[in-house]
Amino acid sequence: QLQLVESGGGLVQPGGSLRLSCVASGVTLDSYAIGWFRQAPGEEREGVSCLSSSGHSTNYADSVKGRFTISRDSAQNTAYLQMDSLKPEDTAVYYCAAVRFGTSWCKASGFNYWGQGTQVTVSS
Repeated sequence: QLQLVESGGGLVQPGGSLRLSCVASGVTLDSYAIGWFRQAPGEEREGVSCLSSSGHSTNYADSVKGRFTISRDSAQNTAYLQMDSLKPEDTAVYYCAAVRFGTSWCKASGFNYWGQGTQVTVSS
């Protein structure tokens, strides 16, 4: 059974950077698509970035293109979301998710394994 644990969230000033980590246990991530999602209070969960199981395809929300980068380290069995040039509107709880043999289609309904979330707050 795949388990995911996120870390790396926190409080950062506008323009700053954070790197979120998603450590997998139970199985290797190599055959899983990875997704990062976020949910702000009163908002629906939205896809931020997704990486196909092959590693050859990525998908980014328009609001984060050029600022966020998704990656996976097979040796560490960990996925990452590097977030640069952060804005107050990036404030949310961030979740990582996984689905076996998935594409980079970035909708929450397409993922069946979820972490517990990590809070990201961008504020001066």
